[in-house]
Amino acid sequence: MTEENEETIIVHIPSLVATLLDAERRKGAPLDESEVLEIRDTSPARAIRPGELPALIDRRGYEDIDPEDCWAEWCEARKHLLSDDG
Repeated sequence: MTEENEETIIVHIPSLVATLLDAERRKGAPLDESEVLEIRDTSPARAIRPGELPALIDRRGYEDIDPEDCWAEWCEARKHLLSDDG
């Protein structure tokens, strides 16, 4: 049972990092900051209780990037995710 005032966390489903990776691969070039923010703002997301987050991370096998700091975190994540791409 949830209370109306209970804190929630916004999570992207699919994950924001996966959505950005797909968008960049489709574009064939690095996303710029405005593209990353637009994707963040228009991607499917839902609110979950903080206690649900560990199970979501476990199912995914990784933590998503923080939507509030998505540009900086995407810049860092893409270095590792795209390091094996041509």
